[in-house]
Amino acid sequence: MSKFFKNNGLTVTLLALFIASLTGHWLSGWHVENEELTSHGKAAITLAQYTTDAQFLSTVFENWESEFLQMGMYVLLTAMLVQRGSAESRDPDEDDAEREREAQGPDSPRAIYAGPAVRWLFAHSLSIALLTMFVVSFLLHWNFSAEEAASQALLHGDTPETKLEYLASAQLWFESFQNWQSEFLSTAVLVVLSIFLRQRGSPESKPVAAPHAKTGAS
Repeated sequence: MSKFFKNNGLTVTLLALFIASLTGHWLSGWHVENEELTSHGKAAITLAQYTTDAQFLSTVFENWESEFLQMGMYVLLTAMLVQRGSAESRDPDEDDAEREREAQGPDSPRAIYAGPAVRWLFAHSLSIALLTMFVVSFLLHWNFSAEEAASQALLHGDTPETKLEYLASAQLWFESFQNWQSEFLSTAVLVVLSIFLRQRGSPESKPVAAPHAKTGAS
């Protein structure tokens, strides 16, 4: 077990923190939902009912959407653009083709020896996967946010919008943009701060003694 954690400790710890945070989100959201229901003279719902509640699921996917967008765009942009001196950027003077040739060896993934289509997909698989998860999360956010908006409209005696109409709703885009802006800001801050600041032992940081002008973490 100790060897397993040594080799997988980062993933295990992050997933544990994710589960703990999701549980806190679930429990606190349940209390908020019931406070709102009782303030309108409605019956409270159980924790099990809240698990499939549109408000809860909308907020879950609203956050996932922004995270996958941030990471997908970060992967794509760092492939195309550079920031000299940043640990988060590739070196603008480095030959990418030569680096790939040097990395190729007997332990290389089998996909690189397949046909051009498979090789291309594998070469872009990280950004494809992240942006696919963004699109799926956005669609789920849209669906459940529309359901929550419809239930709120009925609660106040208004006519709910259809899901297609809700796609043009300011509320949906307010929910999205309030998360997107923070993700892009935090990424930009990390890119810039990694030029001048260090964290010993982190692969996201340059070596402590590395000059500020050095680009890349290695």
